[in-house]
Amino acid sequence: MNNGWNFWIDRGGTFTDIVGRLPDGTLVTHKLLSDNPRQYSDAAVQGIRDLLDLAPDQPIPLDRIDTVKMGTTVATNALLERQGERTLLVTTAGFADVLRIGYQTRPDLFALDIDLPEMLYSDVLEIDERVTAGGEVLVELDEEAARRGLQQARANGFTSVAIVLVHGYRHTDHESRLAAIAQELDFHQISVSHEVSALMKIVPRGDTTVVDAYLSPILRRYVMQVDEQLRHDEHNPRLMFMQSNGGLTDAYAFQGKDALLSGPAGGVVGMVRTAENANLEKLIGFDMGGTSTDVSHYAGEFERAYETEVAGIRVRSPMMDINTVAAGGGSVLHFDGSRLRVGPDSAGADPGPTCYGNGGPLAITDCNVVLGKLRPEFFPSVFGSDGNQPLNVEATTTAFRSLAEQIADDTGTTQTETTVAQGFLDVAADNMANAIKKISIERGHDVSDYALVCFGGAGGQHACMVADRLGIENIYVHPHAGVLSALGIGLADIRNIRDRAVEQELSDETLQELEPQWDELERNGNQYLLNEGVEPAARELRRRVSLRYRGSDTALLISSGPYEQVLSEFEAQHSARFGFISPQTTIILESIQLEAIGTADPLSFPETADNTTDSLLGTFPTTTAGVTTDTPFIDRQRVAADTPIVGPAVLVEPNATTVIEPNWEGRIHSNGDLIIKRISTQNHRRAVGTDVNPVQLEIFNNLFMNVAEQMGVVLENTAVSVNIKERLDFSCAIFDPTGELIANAPHLPIHLGSMSEAIKSVIANNPDMSPGDAYVLNAPYNGGTHLPDITVVKPIFDETTGERIFYVAARGHHSDIGGIVPGSAPADSTTIDQEGLVLDNVLLVQGDRFLEEETRAIMTAGPWPARNPDQNIADLKAQVAACERGAIELKRVIAHYGLDVVHAYMGHVMENAEESVRRVIAALADCEFIGEMDDGHRIAVSIRVNLQERSAVIDFSGTSGQHPGNFNAPKAVCRSAVLYVFRCMVNDAIPLNAGCLIPLDIRIPDPSLISPHPPAAVIAGNVETSQLLVDTLFGALGVVAGSQGTMNNFIWGNDEHQYYETICGGAGATSTSDGASAVHTHMTNTRLTDPEILEWRHPVRVEHFKVRHNSGGQGARRGGDGVIRRLRFLEPMTVNVLSSRRKIAPFGAAGGEDGLVGINRLVKADGSSEELPGSIRVEVDGGDCFEIETPGGGGFGASG
Repeated sequence: MNNGWNFWIDRGGTFTDIVGRLPDGTLVTHKLLSDNPRQYSDAAVQGIRDLLDLAPDQPIPLDRIDTVKMGTTVATNALLERQGERTLLVTTAGFADVLRIGYQTRPDLFALDIDLPEMLYSDVLEIDERVTAGGEVLVELDEEAARRGLQQARANGFTSVAIVLVHGYRHTDHESRLAAIAQELDFHQISVSHEVSALMKIVPRGDTTVVDAYLSPILRRYVMQVDEQLRHDEHNPRLMFMQSNGGLTDAYAFQGKDALLSGPAGGVVGMVRTAENANLEKLIGFDMGGTSTDVSHYAGEFERAYETEVAGIRVRSPMMDINTVAAGGGSVLHFDGSRLRVGPDSAGADPGPTCYGNGGPLAITDCNVVLGKLRPEFFPSVFGSDGNQPLNVEATTTAFRSLAEQIADDTGTTQTETTVAQGFLDVAADNMANAIKKISIERGHDVSDYALVCFGGAGGQHACMVADRLGIENIYVHPHAGVLSALGIGLADIRNIRDRAVEQELSDETLQELEPQWDELERNGNQYLLNEGVEPAARELRRRVSLRYRGSDTALLISSGPYEQVLSEFEAQHSARFGFISPQTTIILESIQLEAIGTADPLSFPETADNTTDSLLGTFPTTTAGVTTDTPFIDRQRVAADTPIVGPAVLVEPNATTVIEPNWEGRIHSNGDLIIKRISTQNHRRAVGTDVNPVQLEIFNNLFMNVAEQMGVVLENTAVSVNIKERLDFSCAIFDPTGELIANAPHLPIHLGSMSEAIKSVIANNPDMSPGDAYVLNAPYNGGTHLPDITVVKPIFDETTGERIFYVAARGHHSDIGGIVPGSAPADSTTIDQEGLVLDNVLLVQGDRFLEEETRAIMTAGPWPARNPDQNIADLKAQVAACERGAIELKRVIAHYGLDVVHAYMGHVMENAEESVRRVIAALADCEFIGEMDDGHRIAVSIRVNLQERSAVIDFSGTSGQHPGNFNAPKAVCRSAVLYVFRCMVNDAIPLNAGCLIPLDIRIPDPSLISPHPPAAVIAGNVETSQLLVDTLFGALGVVAGSQGTMNNFIWGNDEHQYYETICGGAGATSTSDGASAVHTHMTNTRLTDPEILEWRHPVRVEHFKVRHNSGGQGARRGGDGVIRRLRFLEPMTVNVLSSRRKIAPFGAAGGEDGLVGINRLVKADGSSEELPGSIRVEVDGGDCFEIETPGGGGFGASG
């Protein structure tokens, strides 16, 4: 029993929720607008005043309040709106742009206007200092120059600084000395990377440090604002804040990096604590609000993500693992002429959905109004222009009626306002179910025995629909579900998490050597808990170690203990998560972590009095699954305990509405908990016809894409090589019985259109396939592109008829497949055999048995065998596992809908993509262009448009003949480039499939540069000629200037070390936007290894990596700038470079100027330098540097 009130507050973006706990344990709730400056200065304080029933002039009786615990979106909003503190980034000389370049990927593969996140820092100070990965000081810190730079920044008004030095996470002296200087100069906020995130990887650690410096002052001001109003006469209640990791901390210890999921983390804690009271242990959190839905998974332990992207910024700090999907009550409804789509845009609170009466668009909330599930008499009258009108049913019904007529006219289907509304709800429910699959089924959890824990304002309206799609049969709704985040903040423990880098081989000796570090961390943890006022009996210290296999970036967090226990737990977790263990591979102990916990008091919820008054509010018609039924509307708070509530029924309460669908039954327990259970077996076969329907068209688009994405997750998780696992150089796709592409997850553009040729090759060459078989190929002249890209193809059979009903495939770039150089990418190859082993329709799996011995024999044969066949075989097994996941998921879809429907919709989604491309063609005119290579070869294209048929001939006549070197691109690459370009032209979220190519007649001269004959070499065709193909097509269409036009392939190695990277450059400008700088364009989007990891693993040093300013072409819209990357080799190596645009510049468009060409430069250890051609193989010695300046993009339009 407490002596005073306790207030638990979730200050959200729109509403602030408050739970007050009286001294006798009774809970009361309150909800008010987060911003209402005409009525009050702060929502949290006003909510406290309201619950204490104070008059406006009455002071808050602080002696009646014990604690105030808060979650807030103040930091998140400041980040989203870029309204944080003006921040200076201090970093090692040569690395000013390291966070700007990041991992060089673009967020949207098909956007010609590449939108990269705005950086948080306003200026950069480069410091002369350099420490190696091993701790050797190469350049001493120049303290005087650093002081001058910091003084100048302070004079310029900077008060917040982020200090991030290369390898500063581990070798901390230089960072600490800089922090001391900043302290002397009166910087108010000093965030130091080894204190903020003491782990390897400068990019996410740097981003996190900048986030901390940028947001902490904003948080501090907000804390002081609240604290001032809760303090007088030296008495104030304890003020605490919720962190993203799910734990509370003292208000003045609250940091910017820990504040980004403050409110949602409270929801997860609230879900777990309340569900525990209901004896539920395996939970799926379903928190649906106005603009989005947060989903989470719990099976005995809070799940945290340790590297998260928030508002385009990488944050490396422990956060509750929450997946967000843009489907909320305010998500806007769209009809694009073929499909019904939901979001991602939101109507917000103003104007809000149509039913709010402020002229807003139709949204999800409107669907429930039209279907009768939300009624004005059970909603507060706070809508309309004057804020006192009820929900506007008439406006919503009229808008749906008009939309139904439009859909009927455009699609030839019969529609009413209720069928359209139900259709949009079906699409939204599928989107939310797919989001839940990502955090459960994709990670190996069977959710059928889980409870769906429903909270947030809109969750109860859709819980049964989402549960049905996941096979979940239990739904839990707490009586305070509408304010569960606030409740969770009150029930949370105090938590503090500290990490320390180790980077040593796991052994019994290593674990014993860590004891002094554990002792220090535990002393610090105990001191933290003491400062937080936690009694010794309530303290808990948890030790964890972060482990990974050598060569991998993917670490797992394991409870610390004796060596054998740690090893066993790591292998068990690795096998469960990734499907394999690698006993012969060294395990690296990456870091140690101590979590200090001050456990919260258990909270019992008082039972509600049995209120036997009539709970029926009325009976009204509602429409569910196309059937209109008289439905009881029931006051949840007046229902007698354990009374069965059989669906359909609607439960009404002050903060939420819960819909119990047909075949479900709800019961309210004596403590107010609502448990909804499915009471009849679900009919797993959906009654969907084979004729195209705009609702099912969108659902199947998303279903097919979701299957391909799940395949990609399995491949990324189970692969062994860095190329696939970390650079993400792979693609997964599904195909119809003829080998046509149905859905390809948006992985790498170069793979997108070319995989279909591999499937057709397998079909043509293997007439007698059997169930359980899989084939492997990389043959460029029989469905492949270049030899490192290896494709695994698996046919799927109908278990009844034995017919092949579809195919799944996974393509991955293997780091070596033999040939004359390590990495299988020789700059000087002239025949295919020099580039590696050719796999042409090889049987890889027979009757579900992986043919390992036979495959190994192939990999180790010939004059230049694969250099690491173990890794090849491990990655092939991962590709097979990805195909198996695709087969399982597609069979689930068939079980749900029937094979005839699935095949019909495979055709319909292709027709939808075809129509989207035909609309683009209808706006085109005849055009042509010639793209030139540095060596004089060229690609010519003419596009001839038939406006009547809305089709086009893409004719490459005039293209150069077969290349004597290795720039030959197989036909599949040409098809891929055409598909990519026209998908970009559509400029909408359409599925990428074979339908896109139906209106296009592609004519390729044979033999030629883009249709070579064996034994021509092809390694550069896939990576370089593909970029020229795209630029040539866009040059003809005139919509975007030339991008860098190369992938800048940089491959180096010796007997012990091998590495392959592609390097970003400048994007071409368009008529509406400058080109983006330092980003991958067009046919590639592979990640770059973090500089600290690169230097830790290999005997190289990144001397500098920076934007090549003014390399983009001038124009009304400027081209993007390239980069300058210099690597120093510390051992002799063989370097291969495959690059283009070293003589022929990226072209400007519509009067814009060309970008600068790229430069390859060898700088010898003695200081002499030599410029090298675009493709070159060269031997380097220890101390030599290789520098690559990548091209800028072309400008668009003449400068004004």
